[in-house]
Formats: sequence, structure tokens, C-alpha cells
Amino acid sequence: MAQPLVIVIGNEKGGAGKSTLAIHIVTGLLHAGRKVAIIDLDLRQRSMERFFSNRAAWAAANGHDLPLPFVPDMGDGKALAKADEAEQLARFEAAYAEAQAAAEVILIDTPGGDTALSRAAHGRADQIVTPMNDSFVDFDLLGEVDPVTLELKKPSIYSESVWEARKHRAITEGRQVTIDWIVVTNRLAVAEARNRRRLEERMNKLAKRVGFRVGPGLRDRVIYRELFPFGLTVADLSNEVRPVSVSLAHVAARQELRNLMLALGLEDALAPLDAAA
Repeated sequence: MAQPLVIVIGNEKGGAGKSTLAIHIVTGLLHAGRKVAIIDLDLRQRSMERFFSNRAAWAAANGHDLPLPFVPDMGDGKALAKADEAEQLARFEAAYAEAQAAAEVILIDTPGGDTALSRAAHGRADQIVTPMNDSFVDFDLLGEVDPVTLELKKPSIYSESVWEARKHRAITEGRQVTIDWIVVTNRLAVAEARNRRRLEERMNKLAKRVGFRVGPGLRDRVIYRELFPFGLTVADLSNEVRPVSVSLAHVAARQELRNLMLALGLEDALAPLDAAA
């Protein structure tokens, strides 16, 4: 059996929209017929895992058959968060082994910080997806800029973490492994801003230096927040599944998801989005 594709959603800063990005990628893949397993390493909050629990409950209550991912059991998240690193890593390895046996794609959502679990997940990645807001506060995790000129000085802590993950894969697998790293601009305001143009220039310079691609993320839209409590995304909306009123903004949101999946190289997820548009 072929090894599953492992996608890690990573950024050591909270509030960048990792879980929002994760649930949209997963639902896009599920509607494309892919077998997906999810592992939520944000042990205390577990937003992604709770989203899919809400999804199952909403679908059952409303008589809909919605695709769901496989969720290996890592036990009580809050209790595990208090356990030592050895126990946490053992639980992760067991969950990862279950996911490997059950899925074609494993998506791992990581916490907003440098933890042993996050490092272990990054070391397994085939693809790392890093969301960031259009802010130099977020960019600071990727690269340091000169406070006077705003010119790029050097890679920062998260770029170094990805470098370590790439090195780990190369050492453990005995060969040069390419981890595809894509940084997506997430939660953008609709209006353009001079700050964003400055940021994009530094992003492109850093991308060449440390080896990531820049891709489109998801804007800050009301529809994403409206659908979250139901365990739904814009990929689920249809004539039958419509818990909120649909507008042209929702069509634009679906196109955003389509562009994201295309940037990640997940072309097989495009047909269901196109058919439902």
C-alpha cells in the first residue's frame, strides 16, 4: 500500500487561521472522494477535531450524508497536555500508525508554539502549509527585517524549524527529501493596503532564500464563521445543504477554496467544487 500524503498545518504563532485552513482542506479532499485522517495536536483546544464532531452531529440531526475523516483516538486532550513529552509522543506515534493504515491523506493541525509534538509532526510532513496574516507581526516568525529600512535581514525561528524538519527527514530516511513548504496569506481584509505590498516583497525574497512557495489563502469572510458551528464549509453548500442564505459572496468563497487546493497541488479536489459552483 502506498504511503499516505502527510500535510502539516504549521505556524508557531496563534491566531493565523491554522484550524480554519485545515478544515477547508480536509472537506475539499473528502468531497473529492479521498480517504482522509486528521490528527489535532492543539491538545487543549482541538478546534479541528471539534469541528468534525459538530459536522457528524449536524448531519445526523438533519438527515444528510456528509463525508467525514478518520479520527484516531489520542484520548483526553487536556489530560494529555499535562503529560510528559514521552507520553505525548507515544500517543502521537500510535495515532499516526492508525492514520497510516486508514487513509490516503493525513492532515495534522499543530499548536501555535514550539512543542515536541509539533516538531514530530513537521518531521513527518510531505507538505507544510503555513498560514499568516498580512502583518509584519506574523512575518517575524519567518524572517527578521531591519527596523529602519524594513529590508530582510535573515530567516527567523519558524523558518529554522522547517529547516530542521527537512534535515530530520533526510537523516532518518537516508536520502534527500523535499518537503514542499507553502506559505499562504490568510484572513486578508478585502481592501488593498500599502503594508501588504511591502510584506509581499519581503515574502518573495525570503521564499527564494529558505525555499517556500507563496500561495493564496482564505479572506476574512463572515461565511466561514457562520458555517463553523455546524461543522460545514463552503465545499458542503448545495441545494440540500444550506443552513444559511447563499449569496454571491459565497461563490467567491468557494473560488478561494478552489484556488487554495490548486496551489497545494490537490487538483483532484477541484471537480466537486466546480460542479457545485
